[in-house]
Amino acid sequence: MTALDFMPAEKAPQAGTVALGATTNNAVAVQVQQQQHRRLEGKVAIDDAVGEALAAALGGACCTYVHCDVSVEADVERAVGYCVARHGRLDVLCNNAGVLGRQAPPASNGAKSSGIASLDAAEFDRVLRVNTLGAALGMKHAARAMLLRRGGGSIVSVASVAGVLGGMGPHAYTASKHALVGLTKNAACELGEHGIRVNCVSPFGVATPMLVNAWRHGEDEEGGALPAPVSAEEVEKTEEMVRGMATLKGPTLRARDIAEAALFLASDESRYISGHNLVVDGGVTTSRNVIGL
Repeated sequence: MTALDFMPAEKAPQAGTVALGATTNNAVAVQVQQQQHRRLEGKVAIDDAVGEALAAALGGACCTYVHCDVSVEADVERAVGYCVARHGRLDVLCNNAGVLGRQAPPASNGAKSSGIASLDAAEFDRVLRVNTLGAALGMKHAARAMLLRRGGGSIVSVASVAGVLGGMGPHAYTASKHALVGLTKNAACELGEHGIRVNCVSPFGVATPMLVNAWRHGEDEEGGALPAPVSAEEVEKTEEMVRGMATLKGPTLRARDIAEAALFLASDESRYISGHNLVVDGGVTTSRNVIGL
């Protein structure tokens, strides 16, 4: 899992905004970095080689790598503490670490590997620990840091359209994202009193290695490793499938679109928005679509 501190300087609540984020999606980080007038200030990763390489690519002067497993509270507390110790405060948290979950072979009775009759309790728990507990731990320690400076700040989590509709993903993933949307709203109710905004972004299918591998092999990773590399042809095929399901025709959903949505919710441009789930799906959830993962 990787994480990134990012904030566009021209949209920041103040100069030198300090942000911390955890993610398994390097594509979002890279897309943000490639846009002009963006400033990135840190990152966290569980794959040290990937983390160090991405931090260097984004610019060592404004981007810091810290090893972190979001499902381990001590790691999350350490990452937040490092950020506060280095910068004196924390302004923004972005929770973007997530896994789709490995799928078991079909059951002997022919039941789908992703079906409820084949549910693997250990795998279900693993997915929720990363996707839901990880975000909750991030919110907990970010809130503590933000309250130390007498409030203010923004917490943004990346959920999914699977947290809006049924039939959009495996059971564990769907449950974890529904829980994350609910947690976002509940935390917003509590932290709003202190001027801390809590929101989430729910993307449809961005053709990241995790999604391409899931649609190709039925799993996002093997043994906790990062998703396998994918070809340009596989990415295009996935994007074509996504375009076909969207009611909005023309654009292709890219990591940049999700990054822009997260940046908007992190910035003062959304200063009166809290408890909101910003769906970035080209209208997919306005019609009946069932993927059947």
